[in-house]
Amino acid sequence: MALALEASGRYRVLRRLDGPRTLGGEAVGQLRQGIILDLETTGLDPAQDEIIEFGLVPFTYDVGGRVVAVGAPFSRLRQPSGPIPPEVTKLTGLTDADVAGAVVDPAEVEAFIDGAALIIAHNAGFDRRFAETFCPAFAHKPWACSYSQIDWKGCGLESGKLAFLAAAYGFFHDGHRAHHDCLATLEILASPLPGTDGTGLQALLVAARKTSVRIWAENAPYDLKDVLKARGYRWNGEPGPSPRAWWIDVDAADQAAELAFLEAEIYRGEVNLPVRRITAFERFSQRA
Repeated sequence: MALALEASGRYRVLRRLDGPRTLGGEAVGQLRQGIILDLETTGLDPAQDEIIEFGLVPFTYDVGGRVVAVGAPFSRLRQPSGPIPPEVTKLTGLTDADVAGAVVDPAEVEAFIDGAALIIAHNAGFDRRFAETFCPAFAHKPWACSYSQIDWKGCGLESGKLAFLAAAYGFFHDGHRAHHDCLATLEILASPLPGTDGTGLQALLVAARKTSVRIWAENAPYDLKDVLKARGYRWNGEPGPSPRAWWIDVDAADQAAELAFLEAEIYRGEVNLPVRRITAFERFSQRA
């Protein structure tokens, strides 16, 4: 029936993703282990909100960035110190009864990620902060973000959100549960990336290996904030070691050009600005 619907040209059939795909082919060169991570939490702030579900799916990839094997997942629930907010239950389906008495040992998590050469999350800017707060071993791993470090729109896809990508790749899954989101992310990364000769994982590895620099436009004139915002700068107003200033991340090769723009268009003269080199070991971390 599914084949008949698709053959008509009037329908697209989405198939349920029940588990990792069957992988074949011969690996090329050295093998490395990656881990797809997804977390469900009680909120957005790692300083006061808590993890309620861990999903970690290990996989093996070769030097060409091809997924060659998928390992047994780490899937755990965790009871937070207070009730799960109703909006989180509505989103994830997890209730206080589901997580009652459930404990996750940080040492167990550390042992599981010990051999990983890369941690991948579909929103690493969110997940890494929570992961490092819970288990400091995550701070010593390089990270990559399958949402922000792949040019999905440039590949002809309207959105990089996981549910949209799953539909574009012809499947659906039980979203907003950590383990299932990990498998969906891996399925997408292991598939051909539209408009390219490789997979999503290959493109992600190229992006993750790049060195970038973060430039803070400290004490930039207030009346030029819209110019900075239009160029991609974001405002950091949080207290902490980083300056309260507009900032941007650029490839290391583009650092001189970006500083030249700031001197010519923003400061109207020579200026010495804070700059920090960022690799996959710092990227997406609160430490950056």
